[in-house]
Amino acid sequence: MPETPHPGGAQGASLSDARTTSAGSFRFVYPRILIFLCFPVGYAAVFMVPVLSCQPKEYKTNGGQCCPTCNKGRVVQRDCTAFSGTQCRPCEMGTFMNQPNSLYNCFPCTACDTGRGIFVKQNCTATTDTVCDVLNGYYCKGLTDSNRCSLAEKHSQCEAGQRIKEPGTSRSDTVCEDCQPGFFSKDGVNCTGWKTCSESQIKVEEGSSTSDVVCGSASRHRYVFISSVVLSLIIVICLVTTGFVKAR
Repeated sequence: MPETPHPGGAQGASLSDARTTSAGSFRFVYPRILIFLCFPVGYAAVFMVPVLSCQPKEYKTNGGQCCPTCNKGRVVQRDCTAFSGTQCRPCEMGTFMNQPNSLYNCFPCTACDTGRGIFVKQNCTATTDTVCDVLNGYYCKGLTDSNRCSLAEKHSQCEAGQRIKEPGTSRSDTVCEDCQPGFFSKDGVNCTGWKTCSESQIKVEEGSSTSDVVCGSASRHRYVFISSVVLSLIIVICLVTTGFVKAR
């Protein structure tokens, strides 16, 4: 008796083939997804190597090792090793170090040049630089990067006919100002107003920016004038008389 085909045979076979194909596709795609996901992780693991970071009071040697820094007044003599710490040496005379450091040489002390209007206010030590200050009557004209004075000049002297508007300081020069009309100054310090002649006086000499008005007695001036006129007349009479006598 011939077998009767199962009504769902063809459909079942198709479903089975589809499952097989789907499973095969999944097995083919799944490794690619894993490779795609694992590649960045592997890249980061290989190339993104963490950088060695030293502590605030440490420094990194050329070999990449973190070593303790040296204190003020000292510099590195030998870097640390796996078995010993940093070896530091003190600053020699004439040098200093004013901060914790990883340097191998101390800074040279600043020299105060007294010929430039400055003097040593505080001597150099192993931990501090020399402190220079300005002499009296001088002002600083040259500042270093550390705001220290390296050159000073004498304060300017105001001339006659001027006054001191602003006195000089250790950081600024003297500021001078001309005397206003009606005032004078002989020494270039202060301007003084011209004096006024009294009623019994006359102005003998006008004032200027450098000299005061000169007053004189009116009566004395009158006597001087009369005496001059009389003397002139006498001289003229004598000359005329002498000429007349010679003519005879």
